[in-house]
Amino acid sequence: MTVLAHRSPASDANDAVTRDALAVLQPGFEGTTAPAWLLRQVGEGLTAVGLFGRNIASPEQLAALTAQLRTERDDVLVAIDEEGGDVTRLEVRGGSSFPGNLALGAVDDTALTREVALELGRRLAECGVNLNWAPSADVNSNPDNPVIGVRSFGADTELTARHTAAYVEGLQAAGVAACTKHFPGHGDTNVDSHHALPRIDVDLDTLQARELVPFRAAIEAGTKAVMSAHILVPALDPTRPATLSPQILTGLLRKELGYEGLIVTDGMEMNAIAGTYGIERGSVLAIAAGADAICVGGGLADEATVLRLRDALVEAVREGSLPEERLAEAAARVRALAAWTRGARPDARPEGSRASGIGLAAARRALVITGSVTPLSAPYVATLAPVANIAVGDETPWGVAGALASLLPGTEADVYPEGAPAADILAAAGNRTVVAVVRDAHRHPWMAAALDALVAARPDTVVVEMGLPRAAPRGALHIATHGASPVCGRAAAEILAGA
Repeated sequence: MTVLAHRSPASDANDAVTRDALAVLQPGFEGTTAPAWLLRQVGEGLTAVGLFGRNIASPEQLAALTAQLRTERDDVLVAIDEEGGDVTRLEVRGGSSFPGNLALGAVDDTALTREVALELGRRLAECGVNLNWAPSADVNSNPDNPVIGVRSFGADTELTARHTAAYVEGLQAAGVAACTKHFPGHGDTNVDSHHALPRIDVDLDTLQARELVPFRAAIEAGTKAVMSAHILVPALDPTRPATLSPQILTGLLRKELGYEGLIVTDGMEMNAIAGTYGIERGSVLAIAAGADAICVGGGLADEATVLRLRDALVEAVREGSLPEERLAEAAARVRALAAWTRGARPDARPEGSRASGIGLAAARRALVITGSVTPLSAPYVATLAPVANIAVGDETPWGVAGALASLLPGTEADVYPEGAPAADILAAAGNRTVVAVVRDAHRHPWMAAALDALVAARPDTVVVEMGLPRAAPRGALHIATHGASPVCGRAAAEILAGA
């Protein structure tokens, strides 16, 4: 099928407005090689591509994929949602080699955070990825937040700010642009914007003293991009979510905070936008409000989506609802960031094995241990598994069972979903010591009840909390890992095995 067969009358591939409309899109696609339609759109002006777990099989395959994209244009931005810790795309099938933000915040060593971000950035750069939709600068002030949690450096504003800045510096020292998110702050929500529109009802003074502080730090650290949040903040704009709000993107972020880099939207197919405005109207409103790039592709990953959004932007310019100069300004910022990534000179990699082991070293330092440590032998690991949020995904393994089995042969394990009675765990464990592994026990009453029953029946029960450690420590030994990546599991397993 020819390109002309796809094109609406409003669009012309050689038209500057059409090329600008393509330039502001950051779409996804299916598969581990670039489809013909994607290469064609890159040739016609598409300047950025977003990668997800489905696009990645190995570092070698990813490097070949990004090289394939750059045969069409050598300055294409290749973006990824690689936070490390619980949210990983680079290691989606095995889990991240790095702890996430909460673990780094628990250690509170900004030099370590910078080093972790630098090494993560180097791995991305080696695969040809040059824009990372990270870090999360959200202050996790609401412990019931269903989508941020361990993705935040913590609930302390100043701690979050200094680690956000360190992460930005480390990532960009590797030649990978940081995209600090989710502006103006997603930490004080109890709704996941993948499903609905969250609302933050705090006054301006609270926003200035809490939510905005880490973003100011990121801007001072030189973050190349900022991602908007699909959240309603009535103190700033009573009617439109941040992604679509001129008051928030242009008034607050640009004018008040003095930010001059790229503004990227969160995924436009998330229900907070798609279910209220629709992705076409939402994309036009976002660019008009001051956004420079439209992220789409987590769920909608085909050429039809790209063409729908391209044509919606072109039509908005032609009918006068989107100023042509605003679209041109947005496209220029995208191209400027692409130019920066071409000229960035990564820091030299240190000699020795320090870089390769930095993730596990950080995870070990993040452990908080309550109770007495008695090395186990062949325990029974019961993982109480909540439903994963969309940002984390359910395809990435987590827990301590695998790491513990490698250290203690004969270890047995199983996974228990909501509703599984503690009696089933006790029966399966027999005489073995129970190691109960949980994630955000404070947010899941069924999980807390199971732990109480296990500890009551077996006081020697060990509890490993791999989420936000808000619940009171239970068991003879309680280990808070501050994250669920494999290195966090390995660090906890070492303690349990006396390794």
